[in-house]
Amino acid sequence: MAIGDCSVSASPLEAPARLVVVLLAALSSSCAGAPSVTVAGAFFPAWLVCALIGALAAVVARVIFVATGLAQTLPLQLLVCVSAGMLCGAMAWALWIRW
Repeated sequence: MAIGDCSVSASPLEAPARLVVVLLAALSSSCAGAPSVTVAGAFFPAWLVCALIGALAAVVARVIFVATGLAQTLPLQLLVCVSAGMLCGAMAWALWIRW
């Protein structure tokens, strides 16, 4: 190979791989955009807000269980509180995207 020669020999398998990469890039760039919320001029994904809603719901469920005395009789409190949080987060997401 001489200086200034820009020819590059490619193996026969590289061309289909490059085609797949180009097709995947073209397909992924056609998305309309993710739901987001603006906080102080920055965009945050809506799923992050829904996750925070779910975490807050789990904490509220725990506080309610302790305040009512249900925490003394309720088995698997962690599982119940996490389930309540996930349910609230999923409902918030479903309402957000109008599903």
